[in-house]
Amino acid sequence: MNKTILTCAVTGNLTKPEMTPYLPITPKQIADSCLGAADAGAAVVHIHVRYPETGKPSMELDHYAEVLHLIKAQNKELIINLTTGPGGRYVPTEGDPKVFAPGTTLCDPLKRVEHVAALKPEICSLDLNTMNSGADVVMNTPSNVRKMAKVIREAGVMPELEIFDSGDLNLAKDLIADGTVDGPGLYTFVMGVKYGLNTDPATLLYMRDQLPSGAIWAAFGISRAEFPIVAQAWLLGGHIRVGMEDNIYLEKGVLCESNAQLVSRAKRIIGDLGGQLASSNEARQMLGL
Repeated sequence: MNKTILTCAVTGNLTKPEMTPYLPITPKQIADSCLGAADAGAAVVHIHVRYPETGKPSMELDHYAEVLHLIKAQNKELIINLTTGPGGRYVPTEGDPKVFAPGTTLCDPLKRVEHVAALKPEICSLDLNTMNSGADVVMNTPSNVRKMAKVIREAGVMPELEIFDSGDLNLAKDLIADGTVDGPGLYTFVMGVKYGLNTDPATLLYMRDQLPSGAIWAAFGISRAEFPIVAQAWLLGGHIRVGMEDNIYLEKGVLCESNAQLVSRAKRIIGDLGGQLASSNEARQMLGL
């Protein structure tokens, strides 16, 4: 059997410090959490950054650069996957939805990939979803996605295509057909976001079967779906992701105290099913990085 690539998403964009005292916030905390996840078995770390003073999401190049510097000073093998997700949220003003309200992050798509062009990680996420997200809307129009993908390609970075619903996968196929991204592609199915993909096995099987031949894919579940999706993805031949971006609990009512704990739990599940996790260098070969 092929080994399984585990990605750890250590802090994310939507998890709030008031939800858990264990969320990494400062560049050092984020880097240390990445290193701890790697020691526990993660081959890849997916990184967002935050303002150290407030814990709110950041898009500052200096924050990304500091995290990468701290990681590489101790672990040069770990695969870095930087987010390009921030900058796509729209909150309409009540009574005049054409006007944006506080909480809107929508910005020039080129701003969302500045750090990728500057730091050139091996992988970065590329969200393909335009969808309701809670009470707000996330917007990733095909034209904006193409602008971001062009910068990603020029930086020599592999895009990880994040798929929130079936239409996103159709967009991915169009991007491959017109040469915007290389096929067959690297995909991650995001399971359990409200108004997106459900977390039942039939949904994941359906999505897997829509992929282009030869595609490499992973899946992750939000909150209580995190560990069930670990098992489902492995059983269907996919790779996996866990982390405090997606879930802050080890079990009902029990907060995890580190990303490493979530990685260790996922590693145990894969091991109990008869699988093995890939090292960073093994994952690098599997992905063709």
